[in-house]
Amino acid sequence: MQLKDNVIINSKVGQGFEKYLQGIVREWMQVLTLLCIVLIPFFLLLDYYTQPPELHLRFAIYRGATTFLVIIEYLLIRFTRPNSYYPLHGYIISAMISLMIVLMTVDLGGFNSSYYAGLMLVLMAVNILLSWRPIHSVVNGLVVLALYLGFNAFENLPFDPRILVNNLFFLGSTIIITAAISWVRFKLVRSEYLLRDELVCANINLDESRGDVLRARDALWGEMQLAKMIQTALLPQANHIGQYEVAALMVPTDSVGGDYYDIIDAPNGKKWVGIGDVSGHGIESGLIMMMAQTAIQAIVQQDAILCPSKILHEANRVIKENIARLGTDRYMTMVLFQLEEDYLLAAGKHMDVMVYRAKEKKVEVIPTNGSWLGIVDDLGSVLKDNRIPMSTGDIVLLYTDGITEARSQTEDLFGEERLIRLLESNARLPLRQLGTEIFSAVAEFEKDQSDDMTLLLLKKS
Repeated sequence: MQLKDNVIINSKVGQGFEKYLQGIVREWMQVLTLLCIVLIPFFLLLDYYTQPPELHLRFAIYRGATTFLVIIEYLLIRFTRPNSYYPLHGYIISAMISLMIVLMTVDLGGFNSSYYAGLMLVLMAVNILLSWRPIHSVVNGLVVLALYLGFNAFENLPFDPRILVNNLFFLGSTIIITAAISWVRFKLVRSEYLLRDELVCANINLDESRGDVLRARDALWGEMQLAKMIQTALLPQANHIGQYEVAALMVPTDSVGGDYYDIIDAPNGKKWVGIGDVSGHGIESGLIMMMAQTAIQAIVQQDAILCPSKILHEANRVIKENIARLGTDRYMTMVLFQLEEDYLLAAGKHMDVMVYRAKEKKVEVIPTNGSWLGIVDDLGSVLKDNRIPMSTGDIVLLYTDGITEARSQTEDLFGEERLIRLLESNARLPLRQLGTEIFSAVAEFEKDQSDDMTLLLLKKS
């Protein structure tokens, strides 16, 4: 099968080269005929100055008739397509001009005439200009030589054998040299074609590869958009939960982000809010984020009443096992809040919690304690529940490090201080508008977003 394929490929290459060669021969044939149309009459000047006056008219007739026939050949070549018979035009042109020169040598004394040198010009012009196969140069040379010997031998004029040997020596040498040049030129033309063919095939393969890449990119982009749609659909849309007003905003760096937040109104009556951040960003982090969300959702839906630290302890086992299955070294920060009427019960390690105290009109910063998820198997001894008192009008600001670690053109960090000032100065705004103001300030500050950004606001009503 492989041999058959190679034969087919070689056959196609051979056919393509033949057409390519025919096109080159046709172009150079036109050049050759135009040169002949110009030079054949031009040599009348040489005839006038070097030949006997009684031969001028005869030589003019020879040249005029030959020029007329070459013009016909030019028109035939000019208005026909390249084909496998094109070498015949070269033979015809060469034979017509050679016959003209041979007739002149007969009129000038046969083999003793020096006009035979014109035959060498014909051999060089035809065999070197035409990029045909070397065999054609050899055959063409032998045809010219046969015309020279045949016509002069037929006239049987007296001649010096030494002159004939001299003439044949130079004509034979010209045939050999021009045939060698044709062979080298033919090899170069063939090599040029093969390189050109390889380049064309490479461009075709490149175009096909580019098409495959574009299709793969479009497919991947479609999958990324689907993943983004799934992730967006899984994010909660609630504005209230229990005694609290809620507003959340998320802007991932890639189509799919690694930031996590959730608002859960469990069937057992418990209210939960969580926020976290998977290390890195992109599709892998987004996948781990959705795993964490699913694990938390499943655990808090249980009938058993669990505190935040116990829920995170259980979720950590699931998250760590899933990260190991992915063969990655990601981890996740998370803090989980259980919402009660007058306080929040919090556990987990994440960014500091900012609480705007409505009475004091000041922000209280509460550090989070514990450990990241997905690193060790048992977090039972590390996680502790922390009670955060809440009064009417108090606002809890939860965020991921994409906000505080946003960098300006001068590489300055946005930092917690700017965030605190923004919260204090805009606390009287509606909750969602407050979140929008914070995001706008970060976007204005940051030169290019380098990490996922998430903001979660809780306000005690």
